[in-house]
Amino acid sequence: MGEKKETCGTVCLKYLLFTFNFLFWLAGGAVLAVGVWTIVKKSDYISLLSSQIYAVSAYILCLAGVTVMITGVLGCCATFKEKRRLLRVYFVLLLCIFLLEILAGVLAYIYYQQLSGELKSNLKDTMVKKYRQPDQDHITQAVDKLQQEFKCCGSNSSSDWTESVWIHSDNSSLRKVPDSCCKTPTNGCGKRDHPSNIYKVEGGCISKLENFILEHLKLISAVGVGIACVQIVGMIFTCCLYRNLKEEPYL
Repeated sequence: MGEKKETCGTVCLKYLLFTFNFLFWLAGGAVLAVGVWTIVKKSDYISLLSSQIYAVSAYILCLAGVTVMITGVLGCCATFKEKRRLLRVYFVLLLCIFLLEILAGVLAYIYYQQLSGELKSNLKDTMVKKYRQPDQDHITQAVDKLQQEFKCCGSNSSSDWTESVWIHSDNSSLRKVPDSCCKTPTNGCGKRDHPSNIYKVEGGCISKLENFILEHLKLISAVGVGIACVQIVGMIFTCCLYRNLKEEPYL
C-alpha cells in the first residue's frame, strides 16, 4: 500500500511540475518580451541617461527570459523521464534564474530612487551641449523623439534652448528651438517660439521622461520579482519529486 501511495504521489508531482513548467515557459516569453521591448523600442531614451542601470536591468531580463524558456523545456524532459541528474541541473538553473530576476528587480528599484536627481543634473546639459553636434546623431534623434512623443520642449522649459550650442551656431538658421518642439513640425517652424506654435509644458521634458521611466522601472521590478517568487514553488516541486525518485545507477 505504501508503495502504491508513493507512486500516486510521484505521478501527481510530475503533472504539477509539468503544469508549472508550461506556465513558466510562457512567463519566460513575457519576461523576454518586456526586456526586448525596453531595449529596442526605448533605446533612444536610454542614450539620454548617464547611468546604465536602466539598460542593464533590461538586458538581465532578456537573459533571464531566454534561460527561463530553455529551462522550461529541460524541466519537462526531466519530469517525464524521471532523471534525478536532469532534475539537479534543472534546480540549479531555476536558482540561477531566480537570482538574475531578483538582481534585475533590485537594480530597477535602486535606479528608481536616484532617477530624478540624475535627470535634473544631466538631461539639460545633454540637450543643450550635444544636440545636432558632430557624432551625436543618436542624442539628436533621442531628443527629437522625446519632444514629439511627449509633446514637450526643452529639459525644464523651452527657454533652455537659449543656452544651446546649436541654436547659437549658423547651422540653426535663426531657429529659437528645434523643429521637434513644434506642435506641427515643419522645416524651420522652430523660428517662432510662440505658445500657439510650440509646446509649453510645465516641468518640460524632465517630468515627462521621469514619469515614463519610473512606470517602466516599476514594470521591470514587478516582472522580475514576481516571477522569481513563482519559481520558489517550482523549486519546492522539484525537490519533492527528486526525493520521490530512485537514484539512477552510474554506468
